[in-house]
Amino acid sequence: MSTFAELVAEGAAVPVEGWDFSWFAGRASEQRPSWGYAALVRERVGRAEAVLDIQTGGGEVFAEALAGAAHRPSIVAATESWPPNVPLATAKLRPYGGTVSRVDDLARLPYPDGSFDLIVSRHPVVTVWPEVARTLRPGGVYLSQQVGPGSVRELTDFMMGPQPVGADRDPRRTAQAAERAGLTVVDLRPESLLMEFGDIAAVIVFLRKVIWIVPDFTVERYRARLAALHERITERGPFVAHSERFLIEAVKPGTAPTPRT
Repeated sequence: MSTFAELVAEGAAVPVEGWDFSWFAGRASEQRPSWGYAALVRERVGRAEAVLDIQTGGGEVFAEALAGAAHRPSIVAATESWPPNVPLATAKLRPYGGTVSRVDDLARLPYPDGSFDLIVSRHPVVTVWPEVARTLRPGGVYLSQQVGPGSVRELTDFMMGPQPVGADRDPRRTAQAAERAGLTVVDLRPESLLMEFGDIAAVIVFLRKVIWIVPDFTVERYRARLAALHERITERGPFVAHSERFLIEAVKPGTAPTPRT
């Protein structure tokens, strides 16, 4: 069995660019939402003419949807705010004719009004609803899987002490914000999903990769809490938490574009 020091060194060395979680196989697990976001996006992409993925990460999920789609959209675009992810996403999406723009999460989107009949986004940091509404065509669809309030709070509280759960990610408030921007919400589904962390290296990689769980995380700053969590996992088995997710689908009023057949 690896020592605490060995696991810490391993967790600190794993690359965290992109949005690929395959490293966690056998070390951490997360229950998947019942709606199957990847399959939903793949089906919608196959009927779209112009599609945008906002905050694409490394482009992995979007590229997978494009690869499996029945038809390829004529226009494929993505945005990403974190500079190291931009070349990763560009390489992933280039085979599908995709372009990636470096765009801050709160910035205006660099596209004309009514550019897309489909906009997708998986786990956006923030959704700028007026920009979504502006760049959708009449009848166009926004489909997103988002992080709900208090997601993985068990891990946050263990590392930082009890923290308040904000309401900014509440599904109902999100839907209200979409409606205020002029969209019609046609689907809203929240779920709470089981997560398990099997060793402290998995915890470290997760916290380095998903930076909003413990916003000021570094291994050295939280070494004492990591040691306590290592002891807990060693004595009791995997650390259990819950991720909060919700699916939101919103439509821009107007005549929908003719679907591909």
